[in-house]
Amino acid sequence: MLVVGAGVAGLTAARQMRRRGIDVAVLEWDLQAGGNAQGGVVQGQPCPLGAHYLPQPGSSLPELQDLLIELGAAERGLGGWQAREAWQVHAPAERLYDQGAWHAGLLPIPGDSKTRAEYRLFAAQVREAMRQGFVLPTHRAPFQAMHASLDATTFSVWLSAQSLLDPGLRWYLDYCCRDDYGAGADDVSAWAGLQYFASRHGFHVPGDPGDDDDSQASQPPVLTAPDGNAWLVRGLSAPLAGAIHLQRLVWRVDEERHGVIAQVLGPDGAETWHARHLVMAVPLFVAQRLLRGPHAALKSVQLARAPWLVANLALSAPLANRLGAPPAWDNVMRDSPTLGYVNARHQTLDPRPGPQVLTLYWALPAAERARLLQDSARTWAQRVIDTLRPTHPDLPEHLQAVRLTRWGHAMAVPRPGVRREVAQGALAALRQSGGRVRFAHADLAGYSVFEEAFYAGWQAAEALIG
Repeated sequence: MLVVGAGVAGLTAARQMRRRGIDVAVLEWDLQAGGNAQGGVVQGQPCPLGAHYLPQPGSSLPELQDLLIELGAAERGLGGWQAREAWQVHAPAERLYDQGAWHAGLLPIPGDSKTRAEYRLFAAQVREAMRQGFVLPTHRAPFQAMHASLDATTFSVWLSAQSLLDPGLRWYLDYCCRDDYGAGADDVSAWAGLQYFASRHGFHVPGDPGDDDDSQASQPPVLTAPDGNAWLVRGLSAPLAGAIHLQRLVWRVDEERHGVIAQVLGPDGAETWHARHLVMAVPLFVAQRLLRGPHAALKSVQLARAPWLVANLALSAPLANRLGAPPAWDNVMRDSPTLGYVNARHQTLDPRPGPQVLTLYWALPAAERARLLQDSARTWAQRVIDTLRPTHPDLPEHLQAVRLTRWGHAMAVPRPGVRREVAQGALAALRQSGGRVRFAHADLAGYSVFEEAFYAGWQAAEALIG
């Protein structure tokens, strides 16, 4: 078997097939596996180059729960599935810089009864959505009339129709969409906005019974490591020793009667690979360009994609803290165009002050993709520094190095209409298609999260094995 692409979906598919005794080879153009879940090292310190956390999976994803048990990050006992504490993000998990001070949590504390009433109304909407069927992976929830209605409008329009107008709540919900989808509430569908909460652990009102001042206190801590989701990539890659072939640029795939032929540019020149079946584990817009005579449904897929910049800033020492909540793992500035930064050293449990690496995430509008490519590294590094300087004026004196990672087409954006395509349109047809080429990518869910990529790879492998 051949797998094109060593992202999460491709590694999962290859791992599943090798576990069943099938000979498999993975072709990847990059210098390392992992796709946008890669990690790196800056000034001797591990840090993420892309995705940096995994929410604890629920019972709808037992396959992912099993993987985490195999990797030693979770266990099953009398109380059911439980993540091990060492892999859970350590407290304090999040803080928000707003109006000159840091505040615990990202969701602003409701300051009056009207605001709290709006929070509770949205919480009730999320609970209802959970009862109606919002799960991960998306394909395990039937597509109902409610989903179609929510998919037909933007999250922002839907929130206004529900009279959810509080500026703090609206900022937070927009931030969540930009964090998971690379686009805000004005762009993503209402289905996507609710999916963020209802497919996982709901929405909790800070200060209500069972919560404390941290708005995320009632939700299980996310799983992470100093280098983000790279620990998951290592776990998926471990059984594939010798099977992952890096710096192999696949430029054409021909599906023949008795097999599949892949034309490849390798480190030493042109290569030709033959296999009985092939898993196409690359973004669908790339698959359109690789396949000769592509599947009819593939030609009609038009997913908007969000560009991202990830900046790792190596510091000689911790930055001076400002008024309010202490430094956290995730640090967000409300007035910043970025998504804030995570401290890669937060998970080490080493209390001694010392060198730090801050990883800043910047989800850019699609119109900025050309500027992301064309502007120099020095220009982008200065922009990153300028976004942090108002909050951390001492940043320049501690800054030692900046590493920039550009993701030009980082993630699919679940705009209105995409969920219908997942359930009834071209994306559904691609997932169900047979033949010698199978598709496995988070694009098949219409948005890009680890859980969907993992499931797409698992499902593609099972279809070939079965």
